[in-house]
Amino acid sequence: MIQHSKEAEEAAVIHVARKMCAAARTAPKTKGEDYLAACILTGKEKEELANQMEELSPKLSYGFFMRDAANVRDSFAVVLLGIKNQARKMNEGCRYCGFENCSACMEAGGMCAFGPMDLGIAIGSAVSVAADARIDNRVMFSAGRAAKELGILGEDVTDVIGIPLSARGKSPYYDRKR
Repeated sequence: MIQHSKEAEEAAVIHVARKMCAAARTAPKTKGEDYLAACILTGKEKEELANQMEELSPKLSYGFFMRDAANVRDSFAVVLLGIKNQARKMNEGCRYCGFENCSACMEAGGMCAFGPMDLGIAIGSAVSVAADARIDNRVMFSAGRAAKELGILGEDVTDVIGIPLSARGKSPYYDRKR
């Protein structure tokens, strides 16, 4: 059997994307509570994500969404990581959210401060897997925002980050303009 580099590289990207999801899942969580959501997009679903990024660009007046959509198209896969907004029941002893207690935060539609912390730790674990495997990647708010708009990780997921992955002779995320 002969496997040319394109097929091998695509297989490696998917293998690493799966390992990234596992690394995100097993990353430390505040209070040991897991509210993480993750998935991998390729093919048609990845294209739909790029289309949504382009659609959001003028609506949000974020020109960089167009550039990032092109990067997503140039990538073989996108890992999406998100977090559900769930109070950790720390109440008056915490107040990191800016509210008196967890109930006040949730009633006001606030964000438990521990969610973004957990998401950040998960992102760091995931991209370290990609870096160790020499798979080019870029953490993108834009891809996450578009994925959230599309409801890919579910309606109860409040914060989403996209991480496109590439294995080419040159990283598509390196010489970015704007």
